[in-house]
Amino acid sequence: MKTPVRWEPYLWEEAHPADHRELASLEQEWKIRLPDDYKRAACSFQGMTPRPNIFQTPQGEDVFSVLLTASAHEGMESYSIQEMFKLLRPHVPAGIYPFATTPGSEHLCFDYRNSPEQPEIVLVTMDLQIIPVAGSFQELLEGMKG
Repeated sequence: MKTPVRWEPYLWEEAHPADHRELASLEQEWKIRLPDDYKRAACSFQGMTPRPNIFQTPQGEDVFSVLLTASAHEGMESYSIQEMFKLLRPHVPAGIYPFATTPGSEHLCFDYRNSPEQPEIVLVTMDLQIIPVAGSFQELLEGMKG
């Protein structure tokens, strides 16, 4: 039987839920619709780490480290979706938006290039390769182990 994902503290000891307005602001700014399952997770678990947290790529296993925050929190700006997007935007094709990081400073991202309705999940590596990981956010979570 598959172990369900549970979320544990990472950035803070207590939960810092995202506000629906912050996610709506990202959607408006990026002109996309974030997946509902992601929005539910972000509203409860931003800044947290999932357990299990190991996901598969075509190159092997990697680790989902932390769910990025929908807004910049003082002292935690480097974990903000918006800050990560600003760093990645000049280096990746349009339609790719970060939502999580790995311990190796790689980024799990939504990839809207093939479907504006249901983004795929890709990993943007340190050398800016774009590697497919899962067909959806839910598929990513359901496929994790460890």
